[in-house]
Amino acid sequence: MPISPTPPDSIILRPEDNVAVSCRDLVAGESIPVGDSEVCLSDNAPLGHKVSIVAIPAGGEIRKFGQVIGFASRDIPAGSHVHVHNCGAENFERDYAFATEPPPAPPAVTERTFKGYLRPDGRVGTRNYLGVISTVNCSASTSKYICQRIPEETLDGFPNVDGVLPLTHKSGCGMQEDGLDHEQLNRVLSGFATHPNIGGYLLVGLGCEVGQASTLIQRKNLVQVEGLSSPEGEAGGQRPPALTIQEEGGVAATIDAGIRAVLDLLPRLNEAQRTDQPLASLMLGTQCGGSDGNSGITANPALGGASDLLVAQGGTVILGETPEIYGAEHLLTRRAVSREIGEKLVERIRWWEWYSSTLGAELNNNPTPGNKAGGLSTIYEKSLGAISKGGSSALAEVYAYAEPVEQKGLVVMDTPGYDPVSLTGIVAGGANICVFTTGRGSVYGCKPVPCIKIASNTPMYERMREDMDLDAGRVLAGKPLAEVSAAIYEEIIEVASGKRTASEKQGFGEEEFAPWTIGPVL
Repeated sequence: MPISPTPPDSIILRPEDNVAVSCRDLVAGESIPVGDSEVCLSDNAPLGHKVSIVAIPAGGEIRKFGQVIGFASRDIPAGSHVHVHNCGAENFERDYAFATEPPPAPPAVTERTFKGYLRPDGRVGTRNYLGVISTVNCSASTSKYICQRIPEETLDGFPNVDGVLPLTHKSGCGMQEDGLDHEQLNRVLSGFATHPNIGGYLLVGLGCEVGQASTLIQRKNLVQVEGLSSPEGEAGGQRPPALTIQEEGGVAATIDAGIRAVLDLLPRLNEAQRTDQPLASLMLGTQCGGSDGNSGITANPALGGASDLLVAQGGTVILGETPEIYGAEHLLTRRAVSREIGEKLVERIRWWEWYSSTLGAELNNNPTPGNKAGGLSTIYEKSLGAISKGGSSALAEVYAYAEPVEQKGLVVMDTPGYDPVSLTGIVAGGANICVFTTGRGSVYGCKPVPCIKIASNTPMYERMREDMDLDAGRVLAGKPLAEVSAAIYEEIIEVASGKRTASEKQGFGEEEFAPWTIGPVL
């Protein structure tokens, strides 16, 4: 997103905007430049917040990014702080203009490579974990104990293995057999089991749950080829180890059997070696959390630039968080490669309107307390910034939650906005690297996939230095957006090749596995 050179105290993003965004804490009585004149501020405006640069009548449109982000709930004089006290999110018609503005295919570029693990099915891993996957919450502690009881000195003997990872969750029973939640959980579990970052795995269940390991294996054709996970069922493939606590004779016996299975798999996982692989093998999952008023100006569009660079290499970029596409979906439907793809996105938006209203929630009431403290006033403002993570490429496909992603280019996956639930689905779909933008600060980790965290503003980056990987707040100090995008792109390549992220250095990522439960718990 182009940003015109402006003084560092405020930014007017588009000529048609009637608000400016503060680049630092502004104080009442200060003046900010607006064209050839100035506007004197009548209110304080913290970093990332908005101030009106013209008078806006009650009911008038409030514009940022050149788009409607809300409507004035009362008269707003020029120089006023614009926020939740005078800005509301009323419904308004959006022109979807399906497939009328699909961008041209990116020009040919010199092929770049990274060091990754080539798997038998042709996909490429950026990490090499052994997964211990619970089919139900009743086996969660047992799965964790199996992993915890593998001595560190034993793992030290397998330097090409990143770790033994418990994947536990809160579901697996209390749901309709073969119903929506059962099928969706099976997609998540099989997506992780066959993920290119999982070199091998075993399943651990209780025995009487709805989410039977045998059903999962059969429905998703789970096999392991020479100890390496694969979804294809090649000749010679073996069914994965599947332990049930009731059949093994209790927790202690299951732990012993699990440890034996892990020790049997580790030597075969350790045979994997990093080799040069094309960037077309990268599938980038994007996420924003704890966003602020600067996220849509710095971190998100900077990530969008990196996304475009990856798409030009033949890679895939996944944009999730459907409730945070709401209000900006018309900009994506215009870029859809076909009317059908655009309509799939709108259908998901309509489903979310129905789903949230059924449960007494409102999509237009999405911004969190942290979002609001950071300057975001409405879901429209939040969404317009959020979708910029995906860059400017054509929208090539729309996927269900945790559905295997096969289409190259920019795609949307239907996920909630909640970070761990969203990225669990995106990773299950095949993302082998993630980038997470944040304005308020996030400590998210995402084993088995590395997650790069990007700060939208420098004060937070400096305050949470050990948790952040890159500072996009430099854009506010005059750093060209394209340079920050290039830095993110290079960081993606380095991390995909083995460089550890801030969250990996701190060991985060085991507790963030959170499959989405849509329906009732029975």
